[in-house]
Amino acid sequence: MLPWLCVTFGVALGSALVPLVSIELFVLGLMSQRPGISWLALGAVVAVAQMAGKLLYYYAARGSFPLPKLLHRQPKPLTDRRARWQLRTKRVRAWLEAMRERCERHPGWMFGTYGVSSLTGLPPFMAMTVLAGLVRMPLTTFVSVGLVGRWARFSALAASPALFAGWFL
Repeated sequence: MLPWLCVTFGVALGSALVPLVSIELFVLGLMSQRPGISWLALGAVVAVAQMAGKLLYYYAARGSFPLPKLLHRQPKPLTDRRARWQLRTKRVRAWLEAMRERCERHPGWMFGTYGVSSLTGLPPFMAMTVLAGLVRMPLTTFVSVGLVGRWARFSALAASPALFAGWFL
């Protein structure tokens, strides 16, 4: 059982960093092939690994460490095409900035939305992780709410692989 939990930790950490890796499918496949693994332990391992990976995005959004040069925007000369594009996206940028300010003014909204996202995945948990860093959600709140939501999500998923597997076959 321990080797499978270690493998699961690695896959969950990878899925937290690279969104193309689906930990949900891995958990369903593992539990359908190895039903002797404790679903509570598997949920806890996935939750810890997911939150460990998401801390990187959280700290990056807070500006706690410098990003590599590859991820920095290079200033480009303003052409007609770029000027038109900036005018088109000005409203979207203003909307995002207004949402960020609202989240900072009303931390309860952010807490609730982040909690729902950690449990259901909607709104996308990756986006909520970055937003939590941008609005400077306290680290203890970020980790505790995320762990509880992720643990409940993946424990429920691990507890019922036959139900979920039936949806995909």
